[in-house]
Amino acid sequence: MSIIRWEPFRSMEDYFGRMPSLFDRWQRQLDTNGDSRLEWSPSVDISETDGEYLIRADLPAVKKEDVRVTFDDGMITVSGERKQKKEEKGEKLHRVESFYGKFTRSFSLPINVDSTSIKAESRDGVLTVRIPKTGTEQKKATEIKVQ
Repeated sequence: MSIIRWEPFRSMEDYFGRMPSLFDRWQRQLDTNGDSRLEWSPSVDISETDGEYLIRADLPAVKKEDVRVTFDDGMITVSGERKQKKEEKGEKLHRVESFYGKFTRSFSLPINVDSTSIKAESRDGVLTVRIPKTGTEQKKATEIKVQ
């Protein structure tokens, strides 16, 4: 069993991150060019089959060249940036509800994964990360007698 450090404020951040319409408006920042940007994180679905774990991240309008997937010390991290389009000449923006800027999502993986065979592909605005399982059986609990 892995020990996971509990960070109470991280849990609150995750909770508020699920309500972008209300709370993300408070995170507006001005970058050096004066453009308004949002810190955002893409929605992610995690599932499991008999042979692999699947992570699917919604990344519409993010080029695959702008996405990075890394695995380090039992953690897989998806990061990147959605770049904001510049206004076309003769076009005025009246309302922008899309999120732009850098993002990072990290997930702890179980020990029965083959980290050398992880694959990622981007298609139709969805990044799919395939994490194969190893053939090792999951460890069973062992009772230890108290002396």
